[in-house]
Amino acid sequence: MDDLFEAMSNNRKSKEIPLAARMRPRTIDEIVGQEHIIGKDKLLYRAIKADRIESIILYGPPGVGKTTIAKVIAGSTNSNFRQLNATNAGIKDAEKVIEEAKFNYGAFQKKTILFIDEIHRFNKTQQDYLLPFVEDGTVTLIGATTENPFFEVNGALLSRCRIFELKPLMQNDLIKLIDRTLENKENGLGNEKIKITEEAKEFLSDMAAGDARAVLNALEIAALTTDKDNKGFINITLDVAEECIQKKAIRYDDNGDNHYDAISAFIESMKHTEPDATLYYLARMLVAGEDIKYIARRICICASEDIGLANSQALVVATNAMLAIERIGMPEAALILAHAALYVCCSPKSDTIYGIRYAMKDVERTANVPIPPFLQDASYYSAHKLGRGVGLDNIHSSKNHYSGKNCMPPELKNTKYFHLSGMGNEKRIAEFLKYLKNNL
Repeated sequence: MDDLFEAMSNNRKSKEIPLAARMRPRTIDEIVGQEHIIGKDKLLYRAIKADRIESIILYGPPGVGKTTIAKVIAGSTNSNFRQLNATNAGIKDAEKVIEEAKFNYGAFQKKTILFIDEIHRFNKTQQDYLLPFVEDGTVTLIGATTENPFFEVNGALLSRCRIFELKPLMQNDLIKLIDRTLENKENGLGNEKIKITEEAKEFLSDMAAGDARAVLNALEIAALTTDKDNKGFINITLDVAEECIQKKAIRYDDNGDNHYDAISAFIESMKHTEPDATLYYLARMLVAGEDIKYIARRICICASEDIGLANSQALVVATNAMLAIERIGMPEAALILAHAALYVCCSPKSDTIYGIRYAMKDVERTANVPIPPFLQDASYYSAHKLGRGVGLDNIHSSKNHYSGKNCMPPELKNTKYFHLSGMGNEKRIAEFLKYLKNNL
């Protein structure tokens, strides 16, 4: 069961140990991020502190703290802690742990925690083998997986575990980790004279895409490969950061001109039915890290504002895309956004829906104009004595279910907000309305 952590316990300062491993938290209070599951008022935090861990599955992308949490549990529990990696372990390895667990509990009343990294790589037979021993408490299982456990872990085993989903670390979490590493003299880079620009920190933390290991690996490369200046300082600039992560920074301030210019170009390209430009500006925003939910909302707005009744299906596609990306996330969400954006882009255009803006302006000056009595609520007793609902016929008793009555207030009876463009489905709508008026 020897692993990197056992080596680290003897020599945590060893230069042979990667920075990301040296900086791995040893206590739960050192962990950055994941407040939704290890905040001080959360169940997992309390369970670790009380050494009352039950079988759990830690699920999330690489570099977000799954193994770290398992190791923190290892360092804070009175139980024996054993680790297997499902990529190279099999039933025989599990059998050895089970036999040892049985002996330790029988002889010393000492429990065993079994941590299985990449548990989704265990096949059904291997997972089934663990089931009775998890159920009877021979071992407390901690599984870590980057795959959705509801698809990759047996239902019977899942039912005996509590699932904790870890999220990609936020940019401010990663910046905090960078600062902590540069200050830490025992395991970090605190013994080096390093200056890093805010631009470089923001770039590294953004390009790491929520992965703590990735940001520390890039920081270590920058520190090791950058020459010192004449004062002995290692200066990590944006250019250095770009070299270390092999990706150019895209100038994109999500609260500034780049943000608004990019979304404007994207929307205008959809409105102008330019599919290639639509894809380019969408890609530009995605690569820069724009919020995918924001992009989806803008596609929905365009689907109504600039297409509307010409193709009402555009709003259906855009809305479903907005729902889908929240469930799927990047990188696959890029395909869904492209699907919706291209559908909107290639749809017939119309601004008929924009009539609501003019109607709202009129309401500001006519809010006190009475609603025609025949349209007023007549659901209460004796409403007809006040003239409410008088003259309002059942529309379905009229020919073609159409009465031809003007429902606007008299002061606005000649006002028009609805102007069909003749594009797409609006041509059919215009023909239908004309038919109704000609066949009263």
